[in-house]
Amino acid sequence: MFDYLALFQEYLTVELGLAKNTQLAYMRDLRLLMKSLQLKADEELLQVSRQQLIAYLVRLKQEGRAASTVARKLASIKAFYRFLTAERYIRRNPAEVLEAASRGLHLPKVLSVQEVERLLDEPNLGTLDGYRDKTMLELLYATGMRVSELVNVPVKNVDMKMQYVIVMGKGSKERMLPLGRTALHYLEHYLSVVRPQLLHGKPDTAAELFVTGWGGPMTRERFYEIIVAYGKSAGISKRVTPHMLRHSFATHLLNNGTDLRIVQELLGHADISTTQIYTHLDVERLREVYDKTHPRA
Repeated sequence: MFDYLALFQEYLTVELGLAKNTQLAYMRDLRLLMKSLQLKADEELLQVSRQQLIAYLVRLKQEGRAASTVARKLASIKAFYRFLTAERYIRRNPAEVLEAASRGLHLPKVLSVQEVERLLDEPNLGTLDGYRDKTMLELLYATGMRVSELVNVPVKNVDMKMQYVIVMGKGSKERMLPLGRTALHYLEHYLSVVRPQLLHGKPDTAAELFVTGWGGPMTRERFYEIIVAYGKSAGISKRVTPHMLRHSFATHLLNNGTDLRIVQELLGHADISTTQIYTHLDVERLREVYDKTHPRA
C-alpha cells in the first residue's frame, strides 16, 4: 500500500523544488479536503470525483473563505491530482476542469424537479396562447436550448418523424437536439391545430415555429414576460426565467448520471469548463451519494 501524500510531498521537493512552508501548506490543504469528505486513508483520495471536489470548493465559498484562500486550496488539489495522473496512479484527473468553477464559484440558480413540474402545469391548455406556451416550456426543458434559439427555430428545422430539432447557436453553429415523448406530443398538436389558428388561417408567412396571437413571431422579450408570470402563478419563490429552465435541464441530467460531455454537446458549449459548473451537488445529495457508493462510507 502506497502512502500517496508522502509520495506527493517527495514530488514537491524533488521535482518541483518547492519551499518547505509551501509543501506544508499543500499537505495541510489536502488533509482538510480529506476531513471534509470524511476520508479515513489517503488512498481514498484516488476515488474522489469531480462532483465531490466542486461541492467542497462551493462549501468553502459559502463559509465565507477569502477568494485567495479558495484559490490556494484549489492549486493544492490540482497539483496533487496532476501528480497522481502523471504517475498513473489514477487514469482520469477529477480536478482537470475546475478552473471555471473557481472564479467566484457562482452557481446558476436552478429549479427542483417538482418546481419544473409545477411550472409546466401552469399554462391553460384550453386556450391557443396557453397551448403554445405549454409547448414552448416543454421544448425548452426537453432540450435546454437558449431562449434566443427557441424563438428563432424555423418550422422546417423540426423533424417529427426523426424526433429532433436543429437550432442555430452562438457563432452561427448548428446543433441537433433530440426530442422526448412529451415535447413531441405537444409539438404535434401545436403544429397541426394550434399554430394554424394563431395565424388566423392566413398563408404561413411566419418562418418561425412559435407565433403570437397576431400571427407574428414570438420574441424573446415577450416569452420572458410569459415565463416570469407562470413562475409567479405557480407559487415558485424564485424569479423564474428562460435561462433558469436551461440551467435546470443541465443540472437534472447530470444529477441523473448523464456524461458531462454529452451535456456540453446538448447545451452547445464550445468549452467543457463552461458546462462543468453544473456538476455542483448540494451537500445533502453529496452525502447521500457518497454513503451509497463509497466502499468505506
